[in-house]
Amino acid sequence: MISETSPLIEDSNGRVLHAPTTTLWEARAILSSSLPLIITFFLQYSLTVVSIFSVGHIGKTELAAVSLAIMTFNVTVSIFNGMATCLDTLCAQAYGAKKYSLVGLYFQKCTAMLLVCAIPIVTLWCCSGSILIHIVEEPQLAVLAQTYLRIISFGAPGYICFETGKRFLQAQGVFHAGQYCLFIVAPINVLLNYVLVWDPTIGIGFIGAPISTAISYWLMSFLLLGYVLLVDGKKCWNGLQLQESFNIRSWGPMMGLALNGTAMLLSEFIAFEILTLSAARFGTTSLAAQSIVSTMATLFFQVPFGVSVAVSTRMGNYIGAEKIVAAQTVNRVAILAALLLGVCNCTLLVSAKVHIATLFTDDKDVISSASVIIEILGINQLYDCANVLFAGCLRGQGRQHIGSALNLIAYYVVAVPLGLFFAFSLDLKLVGLWSGLGVGIFVLSVSEAWFVFTSNWPQILNESKERTSGY
Repeated sequence: MISETSPLIEDSNGRVLHAPTTTLWEARAILSSSLPLIITFFLQYSLTVVSIFSVGHIGKTELAAVSLAIMTFNVTVSIFNGMATCLDTLCAQAYGAKKYSLVGLYFQKCTAMLLVCAIPIVTLWCCSGSILIHIVEEPQLAVLAQTYLRIISFGAPGYICFETGKRFLQAQGVFHAGQYCLFIVAPINVLLNYVLVWDPTIGIGFIGAPISTAISYWLMSFLLLGYVLLVDGKKCWNGLQLQESFNIRSWGPMMGLALNGTAMLLSEFIAFEILTLSAARFGTTSLAAQSIVSTMATLFFQVPFGVSVAVSTRMGNYIGAEKIVAAQTVNRVAILAALLLGVCNCTLLVSAKVHIATLFTDDKDVISSASVIIEILGINQLYDCANVLFAGCLRGQGRQHIGSALNLIAYYVVAVPLGLFFAFSLDLKLVGLWSGLGVGIFVLSVSEAWFVFTSNWPQILNESKERTSGY
């Protein structure tokens, strides 16, 4: 995989003597890997966005309720996503070290670990109404949100298998599989939403949306399995190892990376949840506007996150193969990509803010409020893209513990306190919430940049070798 785009000159022990690979070489390789990942993330996220579109036009209350449910879902499901990022380090480095059977074992262990962790999360979804009713002012919102979460919980195992399966394939350089699966599932999801929500004969209204999404999650996991069995990805499969996979005592090293990876993602999503719950205090109009902006924030997050996964995978492969010079080149590409994506995202959001808001609702008050916040979101993209790309570098290096600490400090020492102060003490409301968040993201991107620029490569290499030394 690596040598196809950036051949390296090595000594007899595989150490890099010098690397003719250039920033352009790496940029091309990362771009070719990023495009299918970005498409995959967009299509996967569209599964719940379609729920907002289909339910949002039923009424303002339904829009606010589905927003509350999906934000809660996204926060808690980010635990699965965050824990699965341990494979960005483990599978990628194992593949670079040519420990192919270990790649498959890591995949199975991570899947087993996530399925066990899903039990309390699904329980929380089923009982979420008793919590939400103390937060939102309208009891009907809490009831509808809980109904959505209870139904979509049936799709959780399918979601988990797809997340870990994607990373199992990505470590092998197979980036298109998830994209192909979602090319099939996304249109089916739209059709299911129409039939189950709006069809005059079959439609069942609000609950049709989560049923459609749960079915789609199972479908995409089965399609990904079919891709591995029939097309590509069996190279690293060494048979089903259930006893070893569900051996909780062997989860230790993986759990450490998984928890830190979760903290990196979950801290941001919880901050967004705090914003949404705070917005509920300003009335249904503000909550509806917040739902639009949160949706767009998550949607635009998929672009830099797709690139960051390509960065972390490529860097992990290089570190596993002990090609440190090439890994340093990946760092430089990440910096350039952060600058480019930040400017592009900012320009698009600021210039199209009103048009974006009108896609979600016809309510003029909601459109006016959402347009202002979308502009702030656009400005925040200038440094949020850097934050996401640098986090990818840290994951590829196996330094999730640094990223998790920085995220917790940036969001809960800076962003959330400032946002709440601006919103309530200065009475800036939604503008204050998002401005405070922007300050925290800026602090995070600067601090992550420092750790990426000062990477201790010998230590990173030694830690990688320790992970695979027993296999």
